[in-house]
Amino acid sequence: MKNIATLTQDAIALLKALIETPSFSSEEDQTALLIENWFTQNNIPFERENNNIWAFNKNFDKAKPTLLLNSHHDTVKPNQGYTKDPFEAAVEDGKLFGLGSNDAGGCLVSLIATFTHFYTAENLPYNIVMVASAEEESSGKNGLNSVLKHLPELDCAIIGEPTLMQLAVAEKGLLVLDVVVKGTASHAAHHNPDNPIYNAMPVIEWFKTFEFEKISDVLGPVKMTVTQISAGKQHNVVPAECHLVVDIRVNDRYNNQEILATVKANVAAEVTPRSMHLNASSIPVAHGLVQAGIALGRTTYGSPTLSDQSVISCQSLKLGPGESLRSHSANEFIFINEIEEGVDLYIKILTDFFNNN
Repeated sequence: MKNIATLTQDAIALLKALIETPSFSSEEDQTALLIENWFTQNNIPFERENNNIWAFNKNFDKAKPTLLLNSHHDTVKPNQGYTKDPFEAAVEDGKLFGLGSNDAGGCLVSLIATFTHFYTAENLPYNIVMVASAEEESSGKNGLNSVLKHLPELDCAIIGEPTLMQLAVAEKGLLVLDVVVKGTASHAAHHNPDNPIYNAMPVIEWFKTFEFEKISDVLGPVKMTVTQISAGKQHNVVPAECHLVVDIRVNDRYNNQEILATVKANVAAEVTPRSMHLNASSIPVAHGLVQAGIALGRTTYGSPTLSDQSVISCQSLKLGPGESLRSHSANEFIFINEIEEGVDLYIKILTDFFNNN
């Protein structure tokens, strides 16, 4: 078995190759091949569906609970602010530049190295499954959610996203609603007490002022924001409908179905969710994974950003090298020493977790 230092350097080399291979959401077939090559070179059997790659530890035991390690290998498209080649893995002043280096390539390769370290371990109290998933950035149908049917029941998970290797013990869910406020179409010159734009005003006010009762210790309150409004096409015609789009960030005290039911009970409008599966996620601070991280000086917090945590139902911890603020930014980068620290801390956290279970 390779030592940790060698695994880490191999992981950095893999990340450089991933950066230099475009992998926009649903177009990750070439980066999937790179990940396949890692498993092949390390004599680890793997499975693939679409552009998702997964593997189980060598001594998998159906009688044991299963821990998921997951991060994604798709990226967003580079924004116009780039002054560097987004597909060149350039190292300058200890920084590895390139699209996807921070979100979430550094996390992915660190977790793959960690999985490889534990792959042949015997007598682990947990099985380990590593999933390098696709379509995370687009919440696509062929991402992690499509792989879950092939996996055993998951007891807990580490989702690799850039957190500066701090412990994101909760993550807000997302519910996007299309809201249609009805009215009566008419000529603007005539009296019309049923103008849908005016009817929308109390609906908008409700979204602005309503407060959900349950407040999360780590994520705070549910946040609702009207982000789009459209109605009418001519200055002299009152339209029949006014359309709103509402962005709702859901804390871990509610599920999306509960939020939707409350909205429908309080607004005079047609309400249609775009999806229901992006729920909030959390893990108790008392959980062994979190406690292992705390013992290593890590701090806990609640994350406002969405990840593949939203599609799994088990308790999950978001943790990884890199910094969330760099994600989707121009000239994206990750520090080389963040990857080195990431592999080291992942291994130490799991070692402590396994030793205490």
